[in-house]
Amino acid sequence: MKQYRKWTLAALFACLFFLCGCDSTSMKDVAISSPEVLSFSPESGSIGSEVIVTGEYLDDVVSATIGGGKVTILQKVSNQRLSLKVTDQARSGKIVLTNSIGEGVSEAEFTLEYPAPVVSQTGVPSEVEMGNNLLLSGSHMNVVSAVLFTAAEGGTAGNEAEIVSQNENEIVVKVPYVESDRAVVTFKYFNGTGNVETSSSSAPQLTVKRYEPEVTTTVFEPANVGDVVVLEGTYLNKIDKVLVGDIECKIMSKTESELQFVVPTSDSFKNGDNIVPLKISYFDGRETPVLAEEFIVRVAFVYYWENKTIYAQAGETSAFFSPETGLVYSNDVWSKDVDPIAAAGKNTCKTANIPVVPEEDYNSVNPYFFISGSSSKYNLAINSPANSNGQLKNFKTSDKASITGGSSYYGTPALSFAYLDPEANPNCAELVNNVKIGNIKNIDEKTFPLDVGKKTCAGIKPSVSAAPTTDIWAKEEFEAGVNKTNVKLDAVFLVFYYNVKGYDNKATDKNPVRDVKRIGLMYIKSADFKMKEGTEKDPSASSITFDMYWQKQDYDYSKVQVQ
Repeated sequence: MKQYRKWTLAALFACLFFLCGCDSTSMKDVAISSPEVLSFSPESGSIGSEVIVTGEYLDDVVSATIGGGKVTILQKVSNQRLSLKVTDQARSGKIVLTNSIGEGVSEAEFTLEYPAPVVSQTGVPSEVEMGNNLLLSGSHMNVVSAVLFTAAEGGTAGNEAEIVSQNENEIVVKVPYVESDRAVVTFKYFNGTGNVETSSSSAPQLTVKRYEPEVTTTVFEPANVGDVVVLEGTYLNKIDKVLVGDIECKIMSKTESELQFVVPTSDSFKNGDNIVPLKISYFDGRETPVLAEEFIVRVAFVYYWENKTIYAQAGETSAFFSPETGLVYSNDVWSKDVDPIAAAGKNTCKTANIPVVPEEDYNSVNPYFFISGSSSKYNLAINSPANSNGQLKNFKTSDKASITGGSSYYGTPALSFAYLDPEANPNCAELVNNVKIGNIKNIDEKTFPLDVGKKTCAGIKPSVSAAPTTDIWAKEEFEAGVNKTNVKLDAVFLVFYYNVKGYDNKATDKNPVRDVKRIGLMYIKSADFKMKEGTEKDPSASSITFDMYWQKQDYDYSKVQVQ
């Protein structure tokens, strides 16, 4: 018997240990009885009132009702005490508390009262700013379900304010949008049968400071896409949006007296003048006055990129420029963003500027060019990517690795460059002058007709090169092996970007204006020449700074006007 009792007690303790170790739920978290309601206080109240209930087993109450309507459990103070908040669902009747085991019902009934909220006139300020918090004092403010602000003159529908806090004697709200400077404040509450609103005839009134923006700028000149437009006036910092037509503009800066915005781009704008209304929006979009019914947005017929700088293969890493995007690309992104077709190791050309890739692949790469050192003359050349299979490998990433992995292959786009020298070719003098003064309005079949038979562009017979060197376009300024910085230049080029057929410079019938896909004009304004002589033959950190015009759409030979 002693042995049996010994093992029985051991087993019992082991079981208790196992149960305690495996179950993390405390004894307090497990309901052991249904709630008991012994008393509550007060015995009557209105919506929003707090009711204190005393009893037993109240820790585990999960829901409560008064008169069958659900109310809010504010706080479980202890196992013998909790507080409830009367909601608009409550009705006069018994208080019922529920837990996982059952219900506890009060013997007495709670009497629900439905007083109307009353605002003390001394509790209403004379004025308040729209959007600020407003404290209203009075009685029965706890029954208020909504606070409405209605324009005193001509207002028909009130705008509801956000209730920040409330108790029996006070309510704090955020002043909503109001259509005028004078507002009537009314309250919604439940009167026992439905939601009603206090009378507007006896409602308090107050002045609402709207601080409405006023734009004093009245004259709006035609603006180009990308231009910054300045508005002047008062309270302009309250403006949320500026709209050109239905297109939102980027706001660059705004103060009380000045706002600057950028004229946006949009696919809905056509080339040339677009007449659209100019609007501002404020007060969360509730007011959108028109500043100008006919605001002219000018979309250029030609891309124009200004003050772009690219560097040769050594030193800096921003080497590639695309006239299609207007962006200068670093060497680090060449394989991903500049020429993924060539970077994939494809044989893009059978020889210089003669692509062999499918047309879809060729067109997927934006045209681009770069500058590089000429190994034969120790000078600088503007280069077509498809001109040489030995140039791209010389460009290094930021970690000093070759962008091509050291392999030799051509880039994808085929381009050529024609230096326009008015002294050697007087026919180009007018075009060169227009480029320098920024007077190129369009590049298309009408303004730059290509005559394949005569091998001319806009009446000019260009002498093109896929890699013109400094002895052509900077011969008076460049000296081999001599470092010069900020060298002022005045070199204008016609740039031809060819379709997938490319440009065969060695063909017996070579024609630089045949198979042209797009036309550009480049104006080199300055350069840094940092060439190194000797065995290195590299251009160090040489650079050029230029402006560029570029045709927006592919050339259509069927539109060329035959003279």
